[in-house]
Amino acid sequence: MALHHSQLAAEILDLLRKGCAIPAHPLALDSERRFDRRRQRALTRYYLDAGVGGLAVGVHTTQFAIRDIGLYEPVLAAAVEDSRAWTDRPLVMVAGVCGRTEQAITEARTAVGLGYHAGLLSLSAFKGASSDTIIEHCERIAEEIPLVGFYLQPAVGGMTLDAAFWERFAAIDNVVAIKVAPFHRYRTLDVIRGLVAARAEERVTLYTGNDDHIVLDLTTPFTVIRDGVPVTVRFRGGLLGHWSVWTRNAVRMLARLQEAVAAGPIPQEILALDSRVTDCNAVFFDVANDFHGCIAGCHEVLRRQGLLEGTWCIDRNEGLSPGQAEEIDRVSREHADLSDDAFVAANLERWLS
Repeated sequence: MALHHSQLAAEILDLLRKGCAIPAHPLALDSERRFDRRRQRALTRYYLDAGVGGLAVGVHTTQFAIRDIGLYEPVLAAAVEDSRAWTDRPLVMVAGVCGRTEQAITEARTAVGLGYHAGLLSLSAFKGASSDTIIEHCERIAEEIPLVGFYLQPAVGGMTLDAAFWERFAAIDNVVAIKVAPFHRYRTLDVIRGLVAARAEERVTLYTGNDDHIVLDLTTPFTVIRDGVPVTVRFRGGLLGHWSVWTRNAVRMLARLQEAVAAGPIPQEILALDSRVTDCNAVFFDVANDFHGCIAGCHEVLRRQGLLEGTWCIDRNEGLSPGQAEEIDRVSREHADLSDDAFVAANLERWLS
């Protein structure tokens, strides 16, 4: 059964449009690299108790390779099952959808059948294709599920997409949000220019995926000119791999940033958070080694807290880079107030039960 955004519960649409914290859900594996259902459940419980507004599952942080080993549907189903069993508050459930059109349709239908509200559409399979081909693909998937656009940075499989592309994408009726994650200011502005040109700023909500610039994305007004008139839009929330760790404080930080924007002007001490959060992200995402250890880095933070047993990834070649663990030591010490170690320690046994 296809899903249109007009069919979503008002509380889900309101939550999405107001802007919330949506962590990209990691994959828990045991030492044999098998799905660790208990620790996957513990992660979901952690995020819910941390106060997130939704979960993104089957996305880059979950590891795209779950599709190759038959885990796509089980992992998506687990998040829905565990969420419903743990809380009755509304949550925006976002499923990663990728591949060529036939695969993406199958994934979208699976997600809708499981109760997901939107699909985060990866376009990596269309590298080298024309804009017409990619837009045709997007329009077809939008017939199945409300879409969250995904501007993924090239370093981890994305491609460059210009403002004209984003104008056409934002004009698709069943697009509800765009995760802007090129890690690039010029390309971030391309998305905003396209959104405004499509006159879709009221329907399509911007979520930052720029893990290297979280605070400033969420506090900056972005103004572009349309028909000779300035139009200002803002990022409302974050759909972030970075927020898969230290999540309780991420939720609190988002609320603080939203309050500061509403009150204006933004205090200097809030703006100063940007460099500190980015320092942590550079380490977790292993920028020094071109993001090789970006998934394992997040796993290591969760392992130290006891939520994961190890840092294992599906790909045996993925792991922490040399020196990355020592850098995690450093940011954990220097930015201890941004962590939520005490919160996790107080609840870990309950989440693992």
